[in-house]
Amino acid sequence: MTFLAYADPGVDGPNPRLAAIGYVTDQRPVALDPAPIVPTRPAFETGAPDDPVVLEADVVVVGSGAGGGVIAAGLAEAGRSVVILEAGPFVDERTMPTNELDAFSDLYLNHGLLSTWDGAITMLSGSGVGGGTLVNWMTSIVPSEAVRGEWASGHGLTGVVGDAWERDVATIEAELSVGPAAVIPPKDEAILRGAAALGWDVAPTRRNAADCGACGSCPFGCTRGTKQSGIRVHLARAHAAGARIVPRVRVLRVIVEGGRAVGLEGTAIVTDPATGRPLDHAGRHGVPMTRRLVVRAPTVVLSAGALRTPAILQATGLGHPSIGRHLRLHPVPVVAGRLADPVDMWRGTMQAARSLEFGAAAPGRNGYVIEAAPGHPGLLALALPWEGREAHAQVMAASRYLTPLIAVTRDGGEGRASLTKAGRVRLDYRLDATGVATLRHGLVSMARLARAAGASEIVAAGSPPAWFGRDSTSFESFEAKLASFDFGANRGALFSAHQMGSVRMGADPHGHPCDPGGRVRVGDSGDAVVRGLYVSDGALFPTGIGVNPMVTVMALARQVTRTVLAET
Repeated sequence: MTFLAYADPGVDGPNPRLAAIGYVTDQRPVALDPAPIVPTRPAFETGAPDDPVVLEADVVVVGSGAGGGVIAAGLAEAGRSVVILEAGPFVDERTMPTNELDAFSDLYLNHGLLSTWDGAITMLSGSGVGGGTLVNWMTSIVPSEAVRGEWASGHGLTGVVGDAWERDVATIEAELSVGPAAVIPPKDEAILRGAAALGWDVAPTRRNAADCGACGSCPFGCTRGTKQSGIRVHLARAHAAGARIVPRVRVLRVIVEGGRAVGLEGTAIVTDPATGRPLDHAGRHGVPMTRRLVVRAPTVVLSAGALRTPAILQATGLGHPSIGRHLRLHPVPVVAGRLADPVDMWRGTMQAARSLEFGAAAPGRNGYVIEAAPGHPGLLALALPWEGREAHAQVMAASRYLTPLIAVTRDGGEGRASLTKAGRVRLDYRLDATGVATLRHGLVSMARLARAAGASEIVAAGSPPAWFGRDSTSFESFEAKLASFDFGANRGALFSAHQMGSVRMGADPHGHPCDPGGRVRVGDSGDAVVRGLYVSDGALFPTGIGVNPMVTVMALARQVTRTVLAET
């Protein structure tokens, strides 16, 4: 309810709560050029309503995010006929949402209402043509040598170390125009200032953007088109090479015949040929009607993300017992510090500075990166602690002065994505002692950074929260509270924008549903694979990585692309 109270732009006029907290955004720029993509609309009007609409291709790719875009571009440019299926809508820069409520409804999985089964971790995951690349904050960080070394030695992945890996990363960064943030807003200046005062590692964030840093609307999609998202880079290249992109398709299962993938079956929402909007059975814009869609293709690539890729494999009836297991979420705790001057976290570059001071694991804890958490009012209202209506309103009234900090932690513990009898995806996750210790260490570090940056008041989000500066409690006492903060279910506030590892790749068939080439194994007793079936997304990660995963997803997708090209 707190999210809706502040995310709603207003119906009969502007939402008065937004004016009360001083929420003023920069004017959103107009796109420099239209997105170079025209989605494909199947011939829904043909055939009997109960008959499937059928498409044919050499390759069908499920999902259009970081992994799906890279592999679709690589295969289409190599001459393969490619169809890309995306569950969400296609939205180009000229029709991007202008407010939080519409953005979460249109461009996020489950309309932004996504959490673990027990509600303990709130999650964000993109759902539109471009996937997470369309709505992310563009932070581009490569996992450490230690993490990749663990993947090589512990999971048998040879392509994540050495020259081949470096070439893949360099190619991805060049394609995305990755470079340091050019505009450093106040919330990120606080990170630079506080870390420098403490003698910690700190630097501007490297981001996949060109000539960017003004409007602050990254989580709504980039209206200017300067974010180098899928619809600007890899999907645009795939489309130019002939790939057909079909939005609003929910894939139900892979069609497997004689041990080989031969296509996919799903449900497509019938859309208006002129606008792309869903149509109801009367031909109006109401409750949408659907048609069964079948894509016949000898090569199937699942890039639906770590939450949906395992669900498709489970619905297909594949027998590997680890499909859906080993889910990693990068649990994120939140700290906010109140500064003397306005911060306006929702304006300018979303994430422009980071500290990797604690990126390496240490005895008893995993590594993490400290970043800004640039919430617009709805997301901010959800994250800030609830201690009653008046107390929450007071905290929100000071939101212009809050500098938000998050610690993106490498998981301690893991989860599972499983398919319910009703066909929904259930997400369970449990922290272990190392994970809790990492979260607590992150809280202490962020509090120290906020204080060094000049914060007079600091809060760690949770139920109950922990405050510094509201009474005479010493900072040392506050640190002690954070060092023992309760991260039981629905106590310490936790968020996640990174989901990984639920169909992990590795050399050992036991515990690794995919082999090092991204092929899907038949079971856990040998190296037999379902011919023609591959995974190319964050579900492949053997472990969490403790940094933003986009570049890593794309680098692995380049490896899987080479596998597919060698075998088709």
